[in-house]
Amino acid sequence: MIIRKANEKDLQSILNIYNQGIEDRIATLETDEKDLDYMRKWLLSRSSRQPVLLAEDDGVTLGWASINSYNIRRAYDSVGDISVYIERTKRGKGVGQKLLKELETEGKQHAYHKFVLMTLLSNIQGQSLYRKLDYREVGILKEQGILDGKYVDIMIMEKILAGP
Repeated sequence: MIIRKANEKDLQSILNIYNQGIEDRIATLETDEKDLDYMRKWLLSRSSRQPVLLAEDDGVTLGWASINSYNIRRAYDSVGDISVYIERTKRGKGVGQKLLKELETEGKQHAYHKFVLMTLLSNIQGQSLYRKLDYREVGILKEQGILDGKYVDIMIMEKILAGP
């Protein structure tokens, strides 16, 4: 397995995996599947400090991860919000761990001090991944969003990447 930066040629694979996360109702509050145009705009709107990484084995995409803007205020420039999406048949097989480690390396190179993420409280497998890499639970936001017509709770997790 290799981890590399994603490019426009990877958009179909990224889209397929993202839409699996939407279908499976475990990784996002999004309920409408996305299309290539949506993903292209998403990828091209990112700064160099917001890389998208791809896990690949023999040309097959296994998952992807990204560093996203946490807040537009300059005071939060050193905080990155992260996303990790794994192809459903590859979940629980170490792909997420490798992506997350490489994402942390990228984060340090881009002067991020801390990563934060939000995960559905029901996403036990995702939380397990983050805990393995020393992310800690910050708290639970009760009824933070709506998924399929019901309010759902969201867990916030964080990790300090480097000392002061």
